[in-house]
Amino acid sequence: MIFHAPEEPLEIPAVALTPFLMENAERSGDKPALIDAPSGRTLTYRAWAESVRNAAAGLSRRGLRKGDVFAIYSPNLPEYAIAFHAVSLLGGIVTTINPAYTATELSRQLADARARYLLTTPAFLNNAMQAARENSLRDVFVFGDSFDALLASDGDVPDVAIDPGNDVVALPYSSGTTGLPKGVMLTHRNLVANVLQCASVFGVGEEATVLAVLPFFHIYGMVVIMNLGLREGATIVTMPRFDLKECLQTLEKYRITYAYIVPPIMLALAKSPIVDDFDLSALRVLFSGAAPLSEHIARAASARLRCAITQGYGMTETSPATHATRRGETKGIGQPLPNTEAKIVSVTTGSELGPDQEGEICVRGPQVMKGYLNNPDATAAMIDGDGWLHTGDIGSADESGCFFVVDRVKELIKYKGMQIAPAELEAVLLAHPAIADAAVVPLADEEAGQVPKAFVVLKDESTAEDIMTYVADRVARYKRVRYVEVIDQIPRSPSGKILRRVLVERDRAQ
Repeated sequence: MIFHAPEEPLEIPAVALTPFLMENAERSGDKPALIDAPSGRTLTYRAWAESVRNAAAGLSRRGLRKGDVFAIYSPNLPEYAIAFHAVSLLGGIVTTINPAYTATELSRQLADARARYLLTTPAFLNNAMQAARENSLRDVFVFGDSFDALLASDGDVPDVAIDPGNDVVALPYSSGTTGLPKGVMLTHRNLVANVLQCASVFGVGEEATVLAVLPFFHIYGMVVIMNLGLREGATIVTMPRFDLKECLQTLEKYRITYAYIVPPIMLALAKSPIVDDFDLSALRVLFSGAAPLSEHIARAASARLRCAITQGYGMTETSPATHATRRGETKGIGQPLPNTEAKIVSVTTGSELGPDQEGEICVRGPQVMKGYLNNPDATAAMIDGDGWLHTGDIGSADESGCFFVVDRVKELIKYKGMQIAPAELEAVLLAHPAIADAAVVPLADEEAGQVPKAFVVLKDESTAEDIMTYVADRVARYKRVRYVEVIDQIPRSPSGKILRRVLVERDRAQ
């Protein structure tokens, strides 16, 4: 059985992303588009549009051409939206990179994406330059320095022909359902479609003041916060990182009405005693995504803050949103978004299932990615011949088409909404001279959702602390292994695949 949205299908225009978002910029004029929360620095809609054109003109003079990959390695700040859309306007491709990445992780993504340009901030310049030396980059730009020089250009942007349905505009990285991070090719049409799909259901309008504490490098922040907010004429208040007290100060100071968050932040809003020290009366909606949200926590936060709670579901490969609860609903992950088909299929046979039967969630729609960069096998494993994307999540749907996620086929660990690929951590562990074999699994954590736990087989003496330090020195902070257990043997299938479920069940039994 195939489920659809309760709303009528939308018309998805065949337009490039940035001109589509700029349509309302002149009308919004001097209204604040983006505000930097720590400093109060404000970018109006008119200034944003002018700066995008100026930066595009400057980048064109520096050699950026259609199809070139431009990497952004930075926390949130208003100028992020200038850089992203300047590249987009020229037909370039933006690969967004987690600023928590080490120089090695940064270099790996630059190489895989074949990036030609890199933009960063002064705080991350050392890592950026180290990675740049290991890759053939044409230019490295810095916010507040060389990037600002681009804004002095005259705004004379070359006319670039863009095929919305084929040309890639964004290249975020995702591990999909398993394995190492892969470049997700998202076209102009993918992002235009998802902006319209979200706009039709989420209820964000020009009167909204939106919290942007979730990172723009992540597909959630990139599309659902930055691009949707710009399209709808909202005011977006950016924060470079999450700190509960600073977040609460921002909610109060800027009278935030619509806050996009993840379950760990929802938990803090529901339970932390310091929340009562702030005036959050302007808040109208808390929208949770990126990881499963407990209905108990959702109700507690809603009652405490006297605001509506909604939840969305999706993944990087779907630009990202495919499902959402409608305003005031709290059942599961909600119904499909307009123009989205969704179904449940048997994990063993692949056959379609009916209401209230558990199986894998599959989706099809205009937001489904073009594919993985240079990885047709992984693309074929994710998207079948009929265009159905297999999410790797186990769930069910009721008669009304409301979907529920009950388990994961996928092996990814979700730490505060961020993806951690066990295979990546296992590769680091296996490079340790004392480790003969290793496996990494998720361990439930009330605050973070999940944290990585490593099971290791030792060939020489080593302590758990030594192993955790070894990993911590080589990966971004959020990927660090939190627990280590020494075992005699890693359980594997006859084909050699790690049986992670056996380790998870062992851990639960203990």
